[in-house]
Amino acid sequence: MKELSKLALGVEPSTTMAIDSMFKQMKAEGLDVIGFGAGEPDFATPDHIKLAGIAAIHNNDTKYTPSAGTLELRKAICQRLREDCGLEYEPSQIVVSNGAKSCVYEALRALVNPGDEVILPAPYWVSYIELIKMVGGVPVVIETREQDQFKLTAQELREAITPKTKCMILNNPSNPTGMMYSRKELEEIAKVCVEEDIYVISDEIYFQLVYDEEEFVSFASISPEAKERTLIINGVSKSYAMTGWRIGYVAANPQVAKVISNYVSHCAGSPCAVSQKAALTAYTASQEMVETMRRAFERRRNYMVERMNQIEGVSCIRPHGAFYVMMNIEKLIGKEMHGTVIKDADDFGNLFLKYGKVAVVPGTGFGAPNFVRWSYATSRANIQEGLDRLERFLKGEVI
Repeated sequence: MKELSKLALGVEPSTTMAIDSMFKQMKAEGLDVIGFGAGEPDFATPDHIKLAGIAAIHNNDTKYTPSAGTLELRKAICQRLREDCGLEYEPSQIVVSNGAKSCVYEALRALVNPGDEVILPAPYWVSYIELIKMVGGVPVVIETREQDQFKLTAQELREAITPKTKCMILNNPSNPTGMMYSRKELEEIAKVCVEEDIYVISDEIYFQLVYDEEEFVSFASISPEAKERTLIINGVSKSYAMTGWRIGYVAANPQVAKVISNYVSHCAGSPCAVSQKAALTAYTASQEMVETMRRAFERRRNYMVERMNQIEGVSCIRPHGAFYVMMNIEKLIGKEMHGTVIKDADDFGNLFLKYGKVAVVPGTGFGAPNFVRWSYATSRANIQEGLDRLERFLKGEVI
């Protein structure tokens, strides 16, 4: 047999999906496990959105659509960008695809030649580094620090840029840290990007899940020059509890949008017609349910952060967006627990699942080996029980 693709062979499986699969298998076996791994809201898709999908089926809206998405959906996206972010885009600058993850890949495809460098602040969403490698790019990882709120500085960015740098991926608010950049911080980063003429893939999928009355600022809104170099990634999955509907989009300058549209016309054909109708309703109907979910997430975050910081041996900082907390386990590194010396977050995660019956995501896949990610996209009761089990697990108990 001939050799498989070197690019494909170099791609690692998603650690978040692996943990979630292990959790679901244990659950199916009847074990009393609690999962904090998957990055999806525990809320159901709102009824009015589900009904729009059902109506699409009954109305036979089940055929191919334009490869970049229906015109009515792209117009609705432009309206949301205008109302939510103060940004002006034309429908021709929007490309709808099969979820935000696909959109990141397609954005990288449009920008990156083999050997081009892509700057990636760490901790990063696990798929970013693999997506960069899948298009032949070279990830340039910049480690951020907890004491700096896990944020990249303009100076760190400038020092990482070389003649081979093509773009940067910026996730704001961040998965896995939940941290969010201020307007001033984005202005400083944008200044470097414009001066050095690099693109920014700005993944803003969590932009409506922001807490403490903080202001979300889209990277493209910083300046006309920044907007020209920005590829916004967004979609309906997180804010509208529509993960399985698989609708995301890219907003970019006309030339980039055209290239992405051409690309998806061959590799994806078009997004699901039924899902596009549901997404149209999500964007054009009342946004009240978004705010209801946001407030629920904020209450859960408050409880998780306060409680976690009361448990000896672990700690966390207070995130301002998304629905994740990064738990610091540095005090546990080198200690023996349940007969195993903990070397990194992988060891902790495996032991916690085996003996504590709780699934969290090790930070090793995020470029943060001394941290584990908890999702608070689950019920308050699950969060309380999970933290109860953490306390017992750290005391050496088996659950």
